[in-house]
Amino acid sequence: MTFNLIDKLGEWNPQLFRELKGRLKVFNILIALAISLLTQLGVYVYQFSDFPTKTYPMSGTYCKLSQGYQLQFNAVNQTIDQIQQKINLYSGRKNYDLAKIQQLKEQLQSLKSQHSQLDKLLYQSYCPPEKLNMQLWWQEHWQHIYVTLSVMFVFTLLVAGTYLLIANLAQEDRRGTLNFIRLSPQPEKTILTGKMLGVPVLIYLIILAAIPLNLWAGISANIPVVSILSFYLVLIASCIFFYSNALLFGLISRFFSGFQPWLGSGLVLLFLFICLQSWNYSSGEWHNTATWLRLLSPFDMIGYGLPKKDESSLRELQFFYIPVGKNLVGLVGIYLFNYGVGIYWAWQGMKRRFRNPEGAMINKVQSYFLVASYQVIFWGFTLQYHKNYLPNYSNIATYYDVNHQIGSNFLFIAFFNIVLLFALLAILSPHRQTIQDWARYRHQNTPNMRDISDEFLLKDWVVDEKSPSLLAMLINLAIATTPLIVWIVIAPMLNIHHNNAVDWVNSLGRFKSILGVVLCISLMMIYTTLAQLLLLMKTPRRSLWAAGVVGATIILPPMFLGLSGITLTNNPEAWLFFNFPWSLENSAMMGIFTSLIANLSVIMLLNIQLTKQINLAGESATKALLAGRK
Repeated sequence: MTFNLIDKLGEWNPQLFRELKGRLKVFNILIALAISLLTQLGVYVYQFSDFPTKTYPMSGTYCKLSQGYQLQFNAVNQTIDQIQQKINLYSGRKNYDLAKIQQLKEQLQSLKSQHSQLDKLLYQSYCPPEKLNMQLWWQEHWQHIYVTLSVMFVFTLLVAGTYLLIANLAQEDRRGTLNFIRLSPQPEKTILTGKMLGVPVLIYLIILAAIPLNLWAGISANIPVVSILSFYLVLIASCIFFYSNALLFGLISRFFSGFQPWLGSGLVLLFLFICLQSWNYSSGEWHNTATWLRLLSPFDMIGYGLPKKDESSLRELQFFYIPVGKNLVGLVGIYLFNYGVGIYWAWQGMKRRFRNPEGAMINKVQSYFLVASYQVIFWGFTLQYHKNYLPNYSNIATYYDVNHQIGSNFLFIAFFNIVLLFALLAILSPHRQTIQDWARYRHQNTPNMRDISDEFLLKDWVVDEKSPSLLAMLINLAIATTPLIVWIVIAPMLNIHHNNAVDWVNSLGRFKSILGVVLCISLMMIYTTLAQLLLLMKTPRRSLWAAGVVGATIILPPMFLGLSGITLTNNPEAWLFFNFPWSLENSAMMGIFTSLIANLSVIMLLNIQLTKQINLAGESATKALLAGRK
């Protein structure tokens, strides 16, 4: 019966049939079920370690008498402290009342005796069995089982599944069967979906066998069924996201050889541990740009609906001021949207790299939409109403300040955009042979009357994958910085409380702030042109050269300035040259303009050299031979 079902699935997806046929053996199924059942039994039995018995202490959580005795104990402690203070006060006077002091000492002695009795009663005696709150114990018992199994689901599915997918691609590549699969007439979507569904099938079986206990534990812990099902939905979406990126990582990391499964799953494990610690020890701050990164982990959905879990901050989550955290539908929707954007771009990269292992993950046009989509995510989580407290007011005011929220998130937005743009720089910059083919044969793509748009001279630089990445990176920089520039222009109008301490646009001025953004764009164009020049080298390790030189250009100037004793305060203008404008606030306008002119001059010189190299690369072999070049 099982294999008949596999045959039917094979008609829908041959790759899935191939994966299931090799893994769903009777022995493998029995081992998976045994692991799942033993784990469930272990979790269930472990929770009985604190089962209340006749030796359960009176001070325990589940003793109904504990709270009353604890209140008495605290009250006696407080009274003892008060009487002791009175004794010290009266004893310090010159004409003290000895009878009054003696009376207070007698009261103190009586209270200490009472304190000793309560202490013995609370911490040295046992709670009567009929006074044990077993209903509360069972509720928390099932809650612990639900949370433990849910956390195990996340780690098992995401870490183990990621490892299996990357390892499977690496094994297929070593055996040479991956190239055979590429020649299959099946579309990339079908093949990769078959991998995603079939390779971790035993992991799925382990989790499915534990779902009934997890669901029963959640219901017994008074967790709403809709919250449990929402967690399952988010968990499925997270699996699709991480598995899609695992397949993409497996397709682009062939140079890691056998280490790639450990690296990929290790990064996922590290990410989940960080998110788990954040979920365990704090409710977390959701009013910042980095929220999109935290929402890639499904841990917070486990706590949504738990009776004792503090989820108030999660309920305050907003997206473009829309209170998506107020209800479960909005919260699940923002999770799915966040995952959906990542899944979509991972699949775009997978489909391209699967058919062409040496090609770029995305083309230039796709990069524009990628940057724009992530600007929506970054700014969506930045634009949230947030309560701010200003101590410089006579009466400490609580209010919603939009401008402060954006200003405090500026470093987050800048950091994520810099990482995104440098990743695109590595993806979009073509190597020597690609540019050589483009430069040598682009004249053959002559325009014709049926395609007037081809007459646009810059079309190759904007659209063609084989052309240098300069103009494409400039467009991506414009897309990334346009929302920031718009905010800089309107920021003074948003600062209704005129608080210069949090409004750095007011302190810098609009013009200087915009110049700072232009300086960042010029620096990124220097790095882009330099990387493209280095990728035209004839050495086979041109990628390492490009990464090393660009990295040195970013790191060495601030290191040199720091070692030379040139700080942001004593010589801020020096930090503007070939470095991100950290010292903009202390710099004079003349120094800013000078550094900008210097950057533009460097860009011009690098582009002249790049044009010369492209022209040389585009020469025919005969022309190069006649000119004495090899």
